[in-house]
Amino acid sequence: MVDVSLLTAGFGDGWWLRISHFMTQGGQVLWLLAVVVLFMWVLIIERISYLRFTWPASRQGIISQWRARGEFESWYAHAVKSSLLNKAHYQLHFNLNMIKLLVSICPMIGLLGTVTGMISVFDIMSSAGNGDPKLMATGISMATLPTMAGMVAAITGMFVHARLQKACDNREATMEKLLRNQGCA
Repeated sequence: MVDVSLLTAGFGDGWWLRISHFMTQGGQVLWLLAVVVLFMWVLIIERISYLRFTWPASRQGIISQWRARGEFESWYAHAVKSSLLNKAHYQLHFNLNMIKLLVSICPMIGLLGTVTGMISVFDIMSSAGNGDPKLMATGISMATLPTMAGMVAAITGMFVHARLQKACDNREATMEKLLRNQGCA
């Protein structure tokens, strides 16, 4: 039997309390990870919106600049074409390296949470003497939650980064073909 309350829990009453409780269980490192993940997703959304809405107009501008040239065969024409392709490459790949960096930082922050959680466990063990399991559970929770969250953030970020990279590479190859077929050698 499926518990319907789990399906309807979503973003109803108390969702902020559940998130806050999760973040408190994970310790301060989990808040740092949340900031990094938020920044990463802001950059991802910016790239998706750029590719969807801004790139078509930018592509047309680059093609118009190339078509406005009178000749396409000289050394200078090849230099202009190379410059236009470099401009397209820069526009398409903007912030992709930053997204990749943030993706690679997420597991490291999760591991930092593991270290701080284990330090908390050892601190509790040394102050309590024999190590009360209930007291140790808090530290173990602080050790495992950031690691899990860091890995989940890294996996989703890697997937989206790979898709964005492929989309940008395809658009860049298409741009190169368009410029090559516009009367140039």
